[in-house]
Amino acid sequence: MKGRCTCGAVRYRLTDTPLFVHACHCTWCQRETGGPHAINAMIESDCVEILEGAPVEVTLPSDSGAGQITIRCPHCQIALWSHYSGAGRVFAFVRAGTLDDPAACPPDIHIFTSTKLPWYVLPDGVPAVPEFYRRSDHWPPSSLARREAALARSG
Repeated sequence: MKGRCTCGAVRYRLTDTPLFVHACHCTWCQRETGGPHAINAMIESDCVEILEGAPVEVTLPSDSGAGQITIRCPHCQIALWSHYSGAGRVFAFVRAGTLDDPAACPPDIHIFTSTKLPWYVLPDGVPAVPEFYRRSDHWPPSSLARREAALARSG
């Protein structure tokens, strides 16, 4: 899968499929996206390859207080992916809307639905949880194995 910022100065490629895709309805994601939720495709950071341009890192506050590092285009400032404190730099949370084909990454789960906007209707057949979840309850075994392998490689 390939993606880019709005102006096209930064282009990237995912060299594997995402581990899991979150539709996050927390108020922080609503504020950052200006929409009802963020759609983050979680993938190993070493599976994100920059094809063109030089994105910049911006440190933003987060609800946890630990902050997040957001990778943006230096020109149009579009957020391409983030590294959250809980996952560190081992994993990238790619904004699915920046993919050339965002429909290829539908949400596997809706999280933080306790702060979901009241007019947003959750789709049938997709798990939804009020806050966060236990990975072993929702992730496929292949994604769990890839996650463990990535953590082992990182030391």
